[in-house]
Amino acid sequence: MSTTTHLDKLNAAQRKAVTHGEALPEKGYRAGPLLIVAGAGTGKTDTLAHRVAHLVIHGVDPARILMLTFTRRAALEMRRRAHEITRRALDQPLGGPGQSIAQRLGWAGTFHSIGNRLLRHYAPHLKLDPHFSVVDRGDAADLMDSVREELGLAGKEQRFPRKETCLQIYSNRVNTHATLRETLEQHYGWCAQWEEELTRLYRAYVEQKQHASLLDYDDLLLYWHAMMSEPRLAQHIGAHFDHVLVDEYQDTNRLQAEILHALKPDGAGVAVVGDDAQAIYSFRAAAVENILGFPERFQPPANVVTLAQNYRSTQQVLDVANALLTEAPRQHRKYLLSIRGAGARPRLVTVEELQTQAEYVVAEVLRRREANVPLKRQAVLFRSASHSDLLEVELAKRNVPFVKYGGLRFLEAAHVKDLMAVLRWADNPRNMLAAFRTLQLLPGVGPVNARLAIEHLETAGHTFEALEGFRPPETGEGDWARLIELMRSLAVPERPWAGQVQLVREWYRPHFERIYEQRHTRLGDLEQLELLSGQYPSRERFLTELTLDPPHATGDLAGRANLDEDYLVLSTVHSAKGMEWDTVYVLNVVDGSFPSEFSTGKPELIEEERRLLYVALTRAENDLMLIMPLKFHLTQQPRTGDAHVYGGRSRFLTEKVVKTLEAVSFHGSAPGAADTLRGSSAPVTLDVGARLREMW
Repeated sequence: MSTTTHLDKLNAAQRKAVTHGEALPEKGYRAGPLLIVAGAGTGKTDTLAHRVAHLVIHGVDPARILMLTFTRRAALEMRRRAHEITRRALDQPLGGPGQSIAQRLGWAGTFHSIGNRLLRHYAPHLKLDPHFSVVDRGDAADLMDSVREELGLAGKEQRFPRKETCLQIYSNRVNTHATLRETLEQHYGWCAQWEEELTRLYRAYVEQKQHASLLDYDDLLLYWHAMMSEPRLAQHIGAHFDHVLVDEYQDTNRLQAEILHALKPDGAGVAVVGDDAQAIYSFRAAAVENILGFPERFQPPANVVTLAQNYRSTQQVLDVANALLTEAPRQHRKYLLSIRGAGARPRLVTVEELQTQAEYVVAEVLRRREANVPLKRQAVLFRSASHSDLLEVELAKRNVPFVKYGGLRFLEAAHVKDLMAVLRWADNPRNMLAAFRTLQLLPGVGPVNARLAIEHLETAGHTFEALEGFRPPETGEGDWARLIELMRSLAVPERPWAGQVQLVREWYRPHFERIYEQRHTRLGDLEQLELLSGQYPSRERFLTELTLDPPHATGDLAGRANLDEDYLVLSTVHSAKGMEWDTVYVLNVVDGSFPSEFSTGKPELIEEERRLLYVALTRAENDLMLIMPLKFHLTQQPRTGDAHVYGGRSRFLTEKVVKTLEAVSFHGSAPGAADTLRGSSAPVTLDVGARLREMW
């Protein structure tokens, strides 16, 4: 089986990446390790999908291809594209034999979801209950808080870290392989005095999870990593796959890189794609060294193919990004070239203060809207979420609708967590977090009675029938009986998954109506949850996949729906990665924002801030504006106060970068903005210097 039609639309570098290796005489494909350095907008996703299709076309079994991505949606999109490319190359109709290719590309997902599948399969070898529950960050933080209180750490006279900080420290330490002391010294200096107490806390936290058969996000990687440290298990797992492809490799942490290396120690069939210039997630323990040092990890070193032909931005936008990167000390060198022509020159806009910055952005947004650039095709990017505060006020005053990326995630909404808790408890009767939340949905059941019920359940071997021998004193007999009936029904192994969410919704409805106001805004989320459940083959897959990759939108206290057909996008740069817009405005391009004042202590953090600005620049297709306020008013002063400091130009705006920008200034509505006095035909001049000399 051989065809080359799928290569026709690729440029030379993409084709080199896709065809790396050689076809075997019978069928199959042999290839050494490959690093695809894919600059912003160079078609990396399409290249990776073509690589998968190329392997399948040459006889590689799709079931023996492992694709690791960073979101479930990316995995689904990769599968869809690879199937479509293969179908066209083999000239097969929709629904033909090629349809099985998409079905057999089953090993595509995030590191965490693939880890979950492997851990359940190999659980007996790991002394792990295969029916473990995966808890999200919110539940993990709640469990951490519970342990924190039990150990008496919440009552310390001095400030002990809160649950979210404790979880962040724990996560950073396990994902970087650093010691707790190193983690505290490098990232959480103010917590260093609590090293001994935190050690006790984390040991108890781990014991509580193991007792309840719970795994948090980090455990999925930790267990997988530990499993790969046993040579026989690692060899057995690696033998399942002929080819391993990894997307966004610059975002992997140390654990993920070591898992990949253990899967294929010699690099056979390994292809990773990423851009070291877009490595911006060190706060999540991502290690840019993974992609920088990838070639030398193998002997002989991995092949490197660089994609530099940009399909997104005009050349003048890319010139700014290229100039910014030339001064980065360590990188995979690339020079982005546009296929779209020169385009308009990006601007460096100097404004007096933050209010003037907001006025400039709104004026430009509306001007472009009148020039047929919809609001949705424009985006305002900023380093930190608070940097858009004044702009949001100005947009509201001018009646310009906008959406700000961030806010409450779907699974963080209280009513969604309620319904999910019932399903999680049914799936794992040892899940005390889910049990604790579910029990307190009943009228008259508070934390004390919920804990008593859980203790009763534990002594009886975690069977829901045992709940019949216990009833909280202030709970109606009917409410208690209906809960037991529901849980016993859901726990029947033979019960089909279809219809279980509806059953829980019917039980939950009276409690939902009693507990929550604004019920109409929340009902849609529960309906959406039921619709989502139909996309998964089992309860375990539904709970795990939704926990690992939840939807973002929720109606929880969202207020009235915005009925505008168009809206401006506001986003932090971190949230904007992977997106693109016609016009991009970057706020506060000054030292203290780019780079952040919290990142100026270490050279490696400053370099990450440079990459963050690079990501912001490369989101623009046609127009780019970097805005530089001169004056920042101090907080904590009277409303009429005018105490302020002057901001310095970002250290990243070197002379080389500034030469690629058009320098303009905007005065806004500030007094004295006009060049001449109103009602005067000639400018007024005054020799103040002469008057001052005459004083002496």
